[in-house]
Amino acid sequence: MALVELSLPRADLSAFVKPGSRDEGLLELLVSGAHCAGCMARVEGDIGRLSGVISARLNLSTGRLAVTLSRGGDPALVLETLERIGYPATLYDPEAAEIAQDREGRAITMALAVAAFGAGNAMMFSVPIWAGLFGQELGPATRTLMQWASAVIGAPCAVFSGMVFFRSAWRSLRAGKANMDVPISIGVLLTLGVSFQETLLHGRDTYFDAAVTLLFLLLIGRWLDHSLRRKARGAAADLLAMQASTAILLDGQGHERRVPLREVMSGDLILVRPGERIPVDARVVSGTSELDNGLLTGETAAVTVETGEVCRAGALNLSGLLTLVALARSEDSTLAEIARLVEAGSQSKSAYVRLADRAAGIYVPVVHTAAALTFLLGWGSGLSPREALLRAATVLIITCPCALGLAVPAVQVAASSRLFRRGILVKSGVALERLAEVSRVFFDKTGVLTEGRPRLLAADPADIRRAAPLARASSHPLAKALARAAGAGPAVENAREVAGQGLEATIDGHLYRMGRADYVGAITGPSSETELWFGEVGADPVCFRFADELRSDAAATVLALRRRGCEVEILSGDLEGPTAAAARRAGVTDWRSQLTPQDKAMAVESAAAQGVRVLMVGDGLNDIAALSTAHASMAPGTALDASQTAADLIFSGDRLGAVVEAMDIARAAKQRALENFAFAALYNLIAGPAAMLGLINPFIAALAMSGSSLVVTLNALRLLRGGGR
Repeated sequence: MALVELSLPRADLSAFVKPGSRDEGLLELLVSGAHCAGCMARVEGDIGRLSGVISARLNLSTGRLAVTLSRGGDPALVLETLERIGYPATLYDPEAAEIAQDREGRAITMALAVAAFGAGNAMMFSVPIWAGLFGQELGPATRTLMQWASAVIGAPCAVFSGMVFFRSAWRSLRAGKANMDVPISIGVLLTLGVSFQETLLHGRDTYFDAAVTLLFLLLIGRWLDHSLRRKARGAAADLLAMQASTAILLDGQGHERRVPLREVMSGDLILVRPGERIPVDARVVSGTSELDNGLLTGETAAVTVETGEVCRAGALNLSGLLTLVALARSEDSTLAEIARLVEAGSQSKSAYVRLADRAAGIYVPVVHTAAALTFLLGWGSGLSPREALLRAATVLIITCPCALGLAVPAVQVAASSRLFRRGILVKSGVALERLAEVSRVFFDKTGVLTEGRPRLLAADPADIRRAAPLARASSHPLAKALARAAGAGPAVENAREVAGQGLEATIDGHLYRMGRADYVGAITGPSSETELWFGEVGADPVCFRFADELRSDAAATVLALRRRGCEVEILSGDLEGPTAAAARRAGVTDWRSQLTPQDKAMAVESAAAQGVRVLMVGDGLNDIAALSTAHASMAPGTALDASQTAADLIFSGDRLGAVVEAMDIARAAKQRALENFAFAALYNLIAGPAAMLGLINPFIAALAMSGSSLVVTLNALRLLRGGGR
């Protein structure tokens, strides 16, 4: 579909509304300018209140807004409202959405390349000028020629690459605020202006190279931040990719038709075969089967579903053929709702107000007022306008917030490098800041505290050998664990699956069954272990019990976290028995079981509402929403791809102690960052007044500014040395 501009009022867009069921229609738009959870709430709220609009869902990852309209709903009104509230839209095109999503990244990359070119080439003409300041032979005409050459290269590059900061500063000022881009923009523009003035008046002090070099260094940090935010937003895309891309619809005559997932509407009949995932939230109309909800809930045992029961999107159909009636579209499914929680959580984290930005609220008015007073008082005390402007520029140059801007990024780079060498990948630019503030740790059970692999407990070797052929014929996780314990060997060829119960086969003329206790003929009470029964029909069956073993250092990790002042709790989607057993062995007294993804996210949000900073450690699909909403999050290297994308840190290996090590280094990094802030404040308190009094010229100011950046960088590099803190 070609991209169509929708700025014309009352355009007839009815042809672009896809018909649905029950007199509903779907309008898909690509929204510009929505970057955070607040934007999402504003768009969905304002559009949802329009007459004729049933629902509105915005996907921040792709910019796609799905608007469900009732009969008579006006799509043009939707576009007018979006334009009015500052989020212009076009008709949704996946290719256009992908292009728009990465436009910011390409702009930063181009600006970074131009700044690198300008810094390197402008410097060639600045070195002879610097040499002339120290008594080397350089005539006025040659110096002016070098200055113009530096201006021709440096100034255009600085203006082009600085647009990243200029636009941000302008938006900030229009909103009545001042972020760190405001002093950077003013400092760069004033430096260029003073440098042109000095060149025209044949003065000695020009800083074209310094302006573009400063932008180059700042753009490196901006590019890294953009890359990290793009990866965080990708978690929702990875999550939605787990949905089936198509679904099999049944018409009134029972004919099958495979359609794209987006065409499935509420009320449609769907056919799901064994081995396929449930495409949307739906209710069973006919058929019986077992579902693997492990990705959704973390539960280790398969769940039997029968007529009338609800199946959630993303669950894997293990055995039987199911006919379902759709309860919601793909945009409204449980899996899509988890993706929306991921988006809101990751975007709210990216809105984390850094200490440097808070400092900018004080820095901007103070420093720029001081520079203006320096100019006015200097001019009023007898200095020429040119000399007074140079003194004011010196104030801005020497107090340029380079050290303030590098205080945190330099520490993050050093700490991240050290953690990487220890097998811990830091993905989020501010993850270490948040990790250092954690006071409570939530662990998922399966795959985090435990190894995530069912393991056969002690059993009679003869029973294992008898059951192995039937186990090898099954795709059930527990049967596979039994087959692994038995080793390689033949599988029964005539095994027959009984949906929701197990399987049976005739071996040497005798009928054997494997599966649920009642199916095999066992009478049993509740057990804390996951069980698989096997036996000959009419004889006493054998029970195989399985357990998910704890990681070797799980108990030691829990104890170490408590010694560091952190509360520890288990949030599990598994059954009560296995969760209680794992908590007891790990030494955890607080635990909750059978939680949905939304339950886990609500537990995190509830703790945050009480002022508790939470670290969530999880690995499954049911942990993604909690990982995204937590103050900080970690996932093991064996975790689901979408979980790794949503987490701030990923640790490799089988040891859970990486959580403690990351926390120690994060707290040390916080200390280094605070030291850098203290130095930056002290530097400005001394250097600013000295520049206002005329004790420092612009050249010395540029050297002092660079030196302050070097100091904070060297202090950050202390983190690369060994030792816990």
